Amino acid sequence: MNNESMQRKEDRFNLLVKENQQRIQKICKYYAPVNEDQKDIYQEILVNIWKSLENFRGEAQESTWIYRIALNTAMGFAGKEFRRMRIVIDGGEKNLLNLFSEDDSDITLKEKQVDLLQDQLNQLSVIDKAIMSLVLEDLSMKEIAEIIGITEPNVRVKIHRVKETLKEQMKGGNYEY
Repeated sequence: MNNESMQRKEDRFNLLVKENQQRIQKICKYYAPVNEDQKDIYQEILVNIWKSLENFRGEAQESTWIYRIALNTAMGFAGKEFRRMRIVIDGGEKNLLNLFSEDDSDITLKEKQVDLLQDQLNQLSVIDKAIMSLVLEDLSMKEIAEIIGITEPNVRVKIHRVKETLKEQMKGGNYEY
């Protein structure tokens, strides 16, 4: 690789990272509650983006490609420990309502509800956890399908089932909807 093509690769890499920095950081935050682990995953994601940059064929949007790398890196970071990793939700998360159907849009989640929701999300299978973290990011069904590598109808079914399970688990006490 000559200096000119290396410079182009570096410029493209820097632009991609700049445009997707918040997305990458959120994925890190969802899968690593400890700040040091978040930094390690972030660095690993950057390395994987750099290594894969020349292989990106433009078959998906760049943001979808970045999500796929970030999610796979976050899941692979802990290896078999991933099942024990926890999705960490910020109580001020603007996309929390993405977890509920439109008829539940008047729900205001309080701190205890967020904790309960977070606990329920962390009981999910690895694939469902990954899907729901992308739902929290407000990605489309098509984008989620491309990132996870399953069909769009399968994504819809999985999201519907998880939402129904979450609603059922959140019923009772002060969490009745």
